[in-house]
Amino acid sequence: AAARAARSAARGAPTIGTATSMAFSRRIWATITLALMILIGVSGSAIAQDAPVPPKAAETPKVISEFLHKHCLACHGEKKQEAGLSLHSYRDELSVMKNRKVWEGVVKMLQIGEMPPEGRPRPAAAELEAFQKAVQDVFVRNSKPDPGRVTIRRLNRNEYNNTIRDLLGLDFSPAESFPADNVGYGFDNIGDVLSLSPILLERYLDAAQAIVDRVQLAPPTRRPTEKCSCVFLTPQGNDIVGGYRPLGPKNRKLVMNADPGYDGEYIIRGKVYATQLGDEPVKAVLSISGKELKTFEVKATTPKDAESFEVRVTLSMSEIRELMDRAEYFQRGKLLPTIAIGNELKNADGERKLWIEHLEFTLPADNRPSQMRQLFPADTGTAKEKPTRDWVARLATKAYRRPAAKEEVDRLVQLVEAAEKRGLKWEDAIRVAIQAVLVSPRFLFRVELDDRPDSDASHPIDEYQLASRLSYYLWSSMPDDELFDLAAKKQLSANLEAQVRRMLKDPKSKALVDHFAMQWLQMGRLQAFSPDPMLFPTFNERLRSAMRKETELFVEAVIREDRSILDLIDADFTFLNEPLAKHYGIADTNGNRVGKKTVKPGGKAIRGDQFVRVNLFDGERGGILTQASILTASSNPTRTSLVKRGHWVLEQILGTPPPPAPMNVAALEKTERAANETLRQQFVRHRADAGCANCHARIDPIGFAFENYDSIGVFRTHDGGALVDPSGTLPDGKSFKGPAELKSILKDKKELFSRCLADKMLTYALGRGVEFYDTPTLDKIAAALEKNDYKFSTLVTEIVRSEPFRLRRGKEVKK
Repeated sequence: AAARAARSAARGAPTIGTATSMAFSRRIWATITLALMILIGVSGSAIAQDAPVPPKAAETPKVISEFLHKHCLACHGEKKQEAGLSLHSYRDELSVMKNRKVWEGVVKMLQIGEMPPEGRPRPAAAELEAFQKAVQDVFVRNSKPDPGRVTIRRLNRNEYNNTIRDLLGLDFSPAESFPADNVGYGFDNIGDVLSLSPILLERYLDAAQAIVDRVQLAPPTRRPTEKCSCVFLTPQGNDIVGGYRPLGPKNRKLVMNADPGYDGEYIIRGKVYATQLGDEPVKAVLSISGKELKTFEVKATTPKDAESFEVRVTLSMSEIRELMDRAEYFQRGKLLPTIAIGNELKNADGERKLWIEHLEFTLPADNRPSQMRQLFPADTGTAKEKPTRDWVARLATKAYRRPAAKEEVDRLVQLVEAAEKRGLKWEDAIRVAIQAVLVSPRFLFRVELDDRPDSDASHPIDEYQLASRLSYYLWSSMPDDELFDLAAKKQLSANLEAQVRRMLKDPKSKALVDHFAMQWLQMGRLQAFSPDPMLFPTFNERLRSAMRKETELFVEAVIREDRSILDLIDADFTFLNEPLAKHYGIADTNGNRVGKKTVKPGGKAIRGDQFVRVNLFDGERGGILTQASILTASSNPTRTSLVKRGHWVLEQILGTPPPPAPMNVAALEKTERAANETLRQQFVRHRADAGCANCHARIDPIGFAFENYDSIGVFRTHDGGALVDPSGTLPDGKSFKGPAELKSILKDKKELFSRCLADKMLTYALGRGVEFYDTPTLDKIAAALEKNDYKFSTLVTEIVRSEPFRLRRGKEVKK
């Protein structure tokens, strides 16, 4: 219905245009677009309901009833209801299903060892496992297999920017002025909260204009060339003789700082002669940003005989991105043509030198981004044979992320023809069509129309929709050509695992770090954190940036190296630059401590802002839990916070968040802290109140473990003049003496952590919250992780292969 409404509205759209503004009235298009979004949004949300529960209610399994009588009903029965929870009335499976959230909470409390409470007999491991399985079986038996349904999603700001980059090759941020995206379930890509406001509609129109202004429909008429005389080659010097600069013992290479072009053939030219030693010719080495291109001999020995050279090299975009990412000489984001001397430079007879007059760098003939070259090829024939249909069809197919329908292409062609009749040049009329595509709901929203709307059973989404789900999950962007090609051949489903491996290796997979991991780890808190400058004078923006970068690089290493997800809790390596290494008191890349005896020799000193991999060995650091970014983001401006740190671990690592604190409990800040009193001692007084004790019983032990780290993550042994006591005992009876032992305990809770991370990532991948009918999917993911040593690729692959990711809900027919 939404699709029919969209087609009907679009057919009635006006076709007007100018060269300097949008080709249609903003008010009319905003109204039409809003109507389309409302129609599509209603279509997506009206059917997002839970699967029905079968009306026939079987008795509660004997395993469950016996377990309740033995371990639970004394405190949660008919006569006594601790925490307001009563379990005596659940006599059949229907009643369990109606209150499944309660039962999920019961199972989780048993898993983490908080129930039965201290002093009560604890169930044996086999007994507990049998009870949990019985409850799970009730959920599975009484739930219709259901992949769920995602409310239609618009592109969030990150996805919009990335999609424009991959559609047109424009690497800027057109969504910078968009309103902030709402967050649901901890992420900003959740369909139910990605609303559409009038101001956002206006910004879409503005962004489309800014994008079109940057589109190059034709290549430049002349091949761009940059020429740099020896005077301006880096490093600069005053040793120029007759217009030539020498390369020799004092300086072996000269570098040209060039603006990058795009994939294609590059040419490096120059003019040189040499000062030889004996009969051996001088060797010249040409390279780009460290990539060696050619070594050749220079036979000319005087300026008069100086010889010219030329080297051609073809670079792909992936090679160019890699080369521009190197920071060997200058800032990143540049290509660096370099000439060097390749011989031994001196002996008893004198010095060997290579004299250079200039370097010349010629970019590819068509220096437009490859995406523009594909959409708008240069060899389009004569002006009488305008390729309007071919161009708009290619553009619409890529932008809509599936083959454009004939009627969609017809309307865009008509829009171009109407603009030409109004006096616009053909190129400007094409820009009108580009604008229309960029404000279309088919581009702005990830529309997944059902090709089998009358099917009662769950069924696969089509291959193009699967390609989009996959690419926006792993890259936060549109599918690339390989995904499109597989979808066109209906071969993507059969090659999912291979594509996951390929996509995780692609640099674009950093989107998983930037948009999934940073939201899961709640790094937004770090950006907003403002410690007291009097108490923490070493904290500055440079250090804040380094804290975040360490976490980004660490998580990225886990992904790229396909390490165990358990390494996220504790690992023997991290990434540091000089400011952060100084902050941690780490001296070198082997993790030795400043001012202490070297334990592992051979490490290199950590200098400058460049991050390097650092080995860790003493347990003080390692894993995300003891990184300054997490410790700082979970602190208060003037002191550490046991509550924030403990709550963060329970919620983000174990998936067992505690209940909110009672409204009538006084905050810790309102309790006076005695002289030389540690925060731990203050907390002991604070939780003497029964209400406080209930809130802090789960949180405090974990929070105490991290008291060795102050509010900005600096390791300490004293607090308030007293020795820090980082020991504690968890509700399940396991004790620890400090953060290293706590990390070891948490790492042993493999099932809880793997299910928590799977829950978070499944939410992010699907763009919706995880529901009870997704439990079998989480079970399969957890089992696969355990079988495959908890490899990160297993987590991603299992999500992609899961029914919620590949299938859509069937039509529910009322009988």
